[in-house]
Amino acid sequence: MANSPIRSPLTESDKEITGHVLQATLTDLVDLALIAKQAHWNVVGSNFRSAHLQLDELVDVARGFVDDVAERASAIGVSPNGKARTVAESSGLPDYPEKWQSVESTVAAIVEILAVLIQRLRKRIDETDKSDLVTQDLLLEVTQELEKQHWMWQAQQA
Repeated sequence: MANSPIRSPLTESDKEITGHVLQATLTDLVDLALIAKQAHWNVVGSNFRSAHLQLDELVDVARGFVDDVAERASAIGVSPNGKARTVAESSGLPDYPEKWQSVESTVAAIVEILAVLIQRLRKRIDETDKSDLVTQDLLLEVTQELEKQHWMWQAQQA
């Protein structure tokens, strides 16, 4: 279906800007959920259980926001694309290492990944300042929670 069956209250240019931001956020969040699950399966060492459980919390946060972001895109008439190929080709997050990872290296990687994602989200907050304040509000909520997660992961490095 080429045209959207959903009519948007946004102008076509605002819909295009907002749709691009939402799609980019969707792919980054899907990637974050997959990265956190990969880390969850492969973390080893002292304080394993704590990191293992904290990674599941991060997965839950990311997955919850994936749905919110995708549904916001749908609500404005933009078809969301969270397919694996799309995520692999367009996520802007750093890659997570393969194989077993110590708790320390896992924490460091997650801190870096969250920092990159937060920076990307903050740019998108600015981009939606004029195009769609409702989407901007959602991005603010996502960023606020991910900054909390970032703080909690960084605290383990202190």
